[in-house]
Amino acid sequence: MKVMILTAGLGTRLRPHTFTKPKPLVSVAGKPVLAHIIDDLLDIGIDELICVTGYLGNQIEDYVRSNYSFPMRFLEQKEMRGQADAIYLAREIASGPLLVVFGDGLFQIDKERLSQHPNEGILYCKEVEDPRRFGVAVVEDNRIMRLVEKPSEPVSNLAVIGVYYLPEARRLMDAIAFIMERNMQLKGEFYLADALQVMIDRGEVLRAESVPMWRDCGTVEALLDTNRYLLEHGHSRTIDTSTAVIIPPVHIAPTATIERAVIGPHVSIADGAVIRDAIVKDSIINTGAQLQSVILARSLIGDRALVDGVSQELNVGDQSDIRFG
Repeated sequence: MKVMILTAGLGTRLRPHTFTKPKPLVSVAGKPVLAHIIDDLLDIGIDELICVTGYLGNQIEDYVRSNYSFPMRFLEQKEMRGQADAIYLAREIASGPLLVVFGDGLFQIDKERLSQHPNEGILYCKEVEDPRRFGVAVVEDNRIMRLVEKPSEPVSNLAVIGVYYLPEARRLMDAIAFIMERNMQLKGEFYLADALQVMIDRGEVLRAESVPMWRDCGTVEALLDTNRYLLEHGHSRTIDTSTAVIIPPVHIAPTATIERAVIGPHVSIADGAVIRDAIVKDSIINTGAQLQSVILARSLIGDRALVDGVSQELNVGDQSDIRFG
């Protein structure tokens, strides 16, 4: 099966971290969001990975090529014209079963069923309390009949999470061509939901399948919440230290240095980070960051940032320097 991951977004809600790296390479629970997505899909059998890149896309390509060996392609979306436009870049190479994944969230799906390549499409969904913030699926007789973006009226509480299985990619490409030829766009973007609705209207069978877990990684708050969830569900890792108190669950890289500190719960600390005389909880500390004399909670500290003498919540970008006292 071909897997397509859309990674071209600007990630404005995760700034300042996305000034220096694309959103899918922001780390949570010890590795980039993109790595969590790919690693979780390895056992479905990825025949080819197609990454649609954009802003800082060279970093995406470098990371994937350095860490994985299956066949892969990288297509650049040079102009932000929406999800359907991004997918359509693969029109010459995509055929057969295709899994499309948005690269800014984590999820659990029934991979055993998916590895059998069902002959009907699947849109993975999650019931939500407030469907007005999402695209939702309207289901009748166990089939998706309509897709509605951010409904003002409660037509459905099944939010589409950004993971789509299509048994034949060429039919999706044909539907995207249809909406493009008719200029069916909103605010300059072609939406995947419109192409899928064309497929439904043509008789394509698309099923809504609920997922047990879906976690957003698109904002600092969401990333920290996802970090907490992952640490509580199998991603905890600690180190031996006689000069610090570690309160699990945490994920601490083996090359991190921690002295005279209380760490945890729900803290991820990357390689090369140095933390001294500190109390840190519910935070993500990235590669090479240095923390001295701090008390931090609900904080996101960028690569090689220096923070000294601070006691508050922080959102600090890569290579920043913050000192008090």
